[in-house]
Amino acid sequence: MRDILTLSLPGKTKDLIKEKARKSGFASISNYIQFLIKQDDDLISAAELLKSVKEAQREYETGKAIKARSIKDFV
Repeated sequence: MRDILTLSLPGKTKDLIKEKARKSGFASISNYIQFLIKQDDDLISAAELLKSVKEAQREYETGKAIKARSIKDFV
């Protein structure tokens, strides 16, 4: 069963969404919005990113980081 969600958008925004959905190959705006919502689930927050960067910096400063000349050094 599907539910209907009605949005109120300025005309230019509606047109932009329709155009992006079409250019991206989606059959409908609904499919495009569903895709965007799924993509949003994969994003990390700014706080999570900052935490990760600080952790990497601590590892580097304590000598736990690997100094690699190329990606082959990790394999």
